[in-house]
Amino acid sequence: MFSAVAVLAVLFGAYEGYGWWTHGRFIETTDDAYVSADIPTVLSKVSGYVQEITVADHQQVKAGDVLAKIDDTDYRLAVASASAALAVQKAVVARIGEQIAASKVSILEANASLKSAEAELESAKLTFNRQEELVKTSVVSQSSLDTARASLLSAQANVEKAKAAVQLSKVNVKVLEAQKSEAEQGVSSKQTALEQAERNLAFTTIRSPIDGTVGNRVAQVGSFLQAGSRIAAVVPMQAAYIDANFKETQLKGLEKGASVSIEVDAYPDAELHGVVSSVSPATGSVFSLLPSENATGNFTKVVQRVPVRISIAKEDVAAHPLRAGMSVVVGVDTRTSSETH
Repeated sequence: MFSAVAVLAVLFGAYEGYGWWTHGRFIETTDDAYVSADIPTVLSKVSGYVQEITVADHQQVKAGDVLAKIDDTDYRLAVASASAALAVQKAVVARIGEQIAASKVSILEANASLKSAEAELESAKLTFNRQEELVKTSVVSQSSLDTARASLLSAQANVEKAKAAVQLSKVNVKVLEAQKSEAEQGVSSKQTALEQAERNLAFTTIRSPIDGTVGNRVAQVGSFLQAGSRIAAVVPMQAAYIDANFKETQLKGLEKGASVSIEVDAYPDAELHGVVSSVSPATGSVFSLLPSENATGNFTKVVQRVPVRISIAKEDVAAHPLRAGMSVVVGVDTRTSSETH
């Protein structure tokens, strides 16, 4: 009887030893591991009273689904006001454009008047010169020469007047064009104000940024929200992962791509699978709010832990719904690392 028990013990020990030698010694395990997810906090982008909550706690939502609505009365009025201001500014630009067109016509008319005045001046010069020669031969009287001189001076004055009119019309066009440019900048500013008002109006409808489950909803109907106030969190459990903390003495062979077996306390009869997706470049203590300072006082060496990110097989997540914060035990097969091949 004793010999039979001894034989069984030896066989069992040999079996366990063989298992450890061929498999177990390559597995690094830790129970300092938890289910995590990238959980976005949904915030209000504008202030106002909550008019409606359209989802319940723990409700499944899709990206773009409405979570809540803020009273949009003031924001609709702001859009209407901005739209009216833009219309007025566009009307100003159009009116100045019409004035520019009219002023350009005035330039053409002034140029025509100038040409007419210059023609009359040439005629007056010829008449004066002719009368001046005739006076020398006493063919015409001095009064005729005086009349011709007066006509010449009048024609010269008319030419100067016509030139001034042309110049004035050109200056007027430049002034109007400057006013139009300024007014067009005003249109751009009013357009931006309208777009911002429309964005603010759209922000009164608060939507889910991702697919997930609503959690930690704090907004209530009738409550007043400031811009930046928290509405709820949306937990994307379909994209859950595991953050495991391994001792620094376990890191050999623990690299990206290594296969991982996962035991979840909530599913004791199931084994989930995953792979190492990344290993932290520093220990957890380095990134803590109060990192340890070993340069002063007594020092006691403590084995540090390094965070390791593990992605979970999608089919396992679908078959075994997980919740952020769940405890798990993970075992990494260091032989399967993609960075050690």
